[in-house]
Amino acid sequence: MPHKTPEFNSDTSEIFSAISEIALVTPVISASITEIAPDVPDAPDAPDAFTSNPEFTSISPAFAFDIQETASSNPEYASAETSESNQDRNRIFVSPDSILHKDLDEVIISAQRTPVRHSDLRRSVRVIERSEIAVSSSQDLTNLLSGVQSVDIRHRGTFGMQSDISIRGGTFDQTLVLLNGVNVTDPQTGHHNLNVPVDLQSIERIEVLHGPGARIFGPDAFNGAVNIITKEPGESQTGGSFTGGQKGLGHGNIRTGFQTGPVSHHLSLSGMRSDGFTDNTDFTSGNVFYRSQFAAESGRFDLQAGYNEKAFGANSFYTPQFPDQYEHTRAGFLSLRWLPDGALRLTPSVYWRRHHDRFELFRHDSPDWYEGHNYHRTDVIGAALNWVHVNRLGTTSAGLDYRYEHIYSNVLGEEMSQPVRVPGYLQAGDPTDDDHAWYTHAYSRSGLSLMVEQSYASGPFSVSGGTLIHTNSDLDAALTLFPGLDLGWQLHDNLRWYASANRTLRLPTFTDLFYSGPDNIGNPDLEPEKAVTVETGLNSSFGGMKADIAVFRRWGRDIIDWVRPEVNERYVFASADEQMRGHNNNVHIIADENIWRSDNLTDVTITGFEAGISVPVTRLLGGENSGPNRRLRVQYTYLHADKHSGDVISNYALDHLSHKLDIRLNVPFTGSNGFTAKISWQDRAGGYLLYEDGDFTGTQPFDSFWLTDLSAYQHIGRFRLFGNVTNVFDTRYVDIANVPQPGRWVSAGFDFEL
Repeated sequence: MPHKTPEFNSDTSEIFSAISEIALVTPVISASITEIAPDVPDAPDAPDAFTSNPEFTSISPAFAFDIQETASSNPEYASAETSESNQDRNRIFVSPDSILHKDLDEVIISAQRTPVRHSDLRRSVRVIERSEIAVSSSQDLTNLLSGVQSVDIRHRGTFGMQSDISIRGGTFDQTLVLLNGVNVTDPQTGHHNLNVPVDLQSIERIEVLHGPGARIFGPDAFNGAVNIITKEPGESQTGGSFTGGQKGLGHGNIRTGFQTGPVSHHLSLSGMRSDGFTDNTDFTSGNVFYRSQFAAESGRFDLQAGYNEKAFGANSFYTPQFPDQYEHTRAGFLSLRWLPDGALRLTPSVYWRRHHDRFELFRHDSPDWYEGHNYHRTDVIGAALNWVHVNRLGTTSAGLDYRYEHIYSNVLGEEMSQPVRVPGYLQAGDPTDDDHAWYTHAYSRSGLSLMVEQSYASGPFSVSGGTLIHTNSDLDAALTLFPGLDLGWQLHDNLRWYASANRTLRLPTFTDLFYSGPDNIGNPDLEPEKAVTVETGLNSSFGGMKADIAVFRRWGRDIIDWVRPEVNERYVFASADEQMRGHNNNVHIIADENIWRSDNLTDVTITGFEAGISVPVTRLLGGENSGPNRRLRVQYTYLHADKHSGDVISNYALDHLSHKLDIRLNVPFTGSNGFTAKISWQDRAGGYLLYEDGDFTGTQPFDSFWLTDLSAYQHIGRFRLFGNVTNVFDTRYVDIANVPQPGRWVSAGFDFEL
């Protein structure tokens, strides 16, 4: 069914008029940071940096440009490994050494369609390096990301069984997730976006883009993007890790890298399980990930494949009236890219992802009226062709991206004339039809995106502008346009100002369009979400200290959310059985007040402020800087949302984090041991409908809370021993309405590298 896109003709003018708002706040920010920055000469010209290090080939956005030939054939960008005395900031860094031994300013970032040094960014990007991951207390991806500025991780299941990620006040469907530059976002629902088949031990670094990225990555990078970059194939290293803890927690990982002739390999296997911290919170999960590169005469083939499986008790995940829920997901992924070495910078890629989801409203003892579990199978097929060219006018890039999305389901989509049988291995204890379930619904859509970008640098100034031109089978408009502009100005050698204005969109997920359940009704007539976002900020680095500050505003239209009318507490809800049977004998309530409906909220404007500082621990103690991750990092985010949607209760879009404070401290006792502390304070806007024992008891605002995690480690040769305590003070809190969260959890283990 097509989804109309209303005219948004004023967007381009809105973008440029919004830049004037940026100019009003820039002097205030500049004055604040300049006071603490030393007076140093202006930086020399800083053109966009490229690298010939294969280590960096996977980070270019969505397409993983290999720009080796560009660097070597253009004297302006070519550079060999140099000593500190003759390093030139105009030149790129091509050392084959690990990025663990480099300053963050030297790392190439996917903040635009062509790679750029962190110090030359015109956007807000947070990079989590391997060395930071290694000393963190995190045992899963979601816990690691929860400490990133402006990132909101809302947990349903523990240890990443199901967690929702949002950035700068967006919803969990508005964040794009990439694996080595390849889009792995799930079209069924954003709840599955983090079903990524890699363990922390296989991740080299993570790049988090704050703000829209439509012209970089295409549709659905509405409020930000997360690019997970794995270790390079062929690194001759074998390692593993094993963890045990309370509540039957067990986790193991084994990984290896090796070379066979012209082919380099990386293989990782991992698994995790727990008995759970309360009723129906047990889980098991497993990952298999393989990546290889095959060297040919004029380039390299880059292949990656992965499989992720999770099975977990879903206590009150989607409705508190029936807490005995259960979910089992499987995700398979395959991609192939050609990374050329020649002067013709054409980079083709293809990918495929399949995701199975079985949801059980009743894990045990289902009532007579229950018709069976929900089954969904989504398939995504994509292909891209990308081009980059360096010339006297800067760097020109263009990309063509095709994406096809399809779902089989017994709930989502349009009814099929001929049902398709659900394979037996996907069923387990379905009470209907002798364990023979059928896909009775299907839906598909396809989209084509053309992305063009031009970057230019002159002296201390730099600019990058481009647009996304998109067409989709779900849209009435033949073509839709989403332009953007980024500006940068090197005020001093260690102080950089940037500003940007971008327009973006997000298509409804299949769940938004079609889901119908005991408490939810989808809306097949939903419009795409659209927004214009502007931001400005400053990045500074001096004396080993790093600081950043930014302000931003997003004008969102047709924002999609699950909403219901405001409820007067004197009204009593019908019983759960009456709701499910379609009966309502309670004269004090309107039936619709029990139902969450997906709808386009008219307007949601988000205004935000974020600031952070990172200080070497030894500097605080009066010594010399002795390591990139022996630091105190403090980050704060403030968000305010204005909505124009009537009196409704929002399930996701309007319950953002108003305040988020993250403090991270890594203190080494000696060169071989130390500890890490992670402290977070969160204050969430809005509230929720509180249920106790399946009965509605009233409305409840979200309470603010503090969380503290501690980790200690000791290196012994090739082994590292560690102990972790999460939620040290046993805080009781809620991320998502009525879903319990674990208290204190103690674990310990070891990892090794051979």
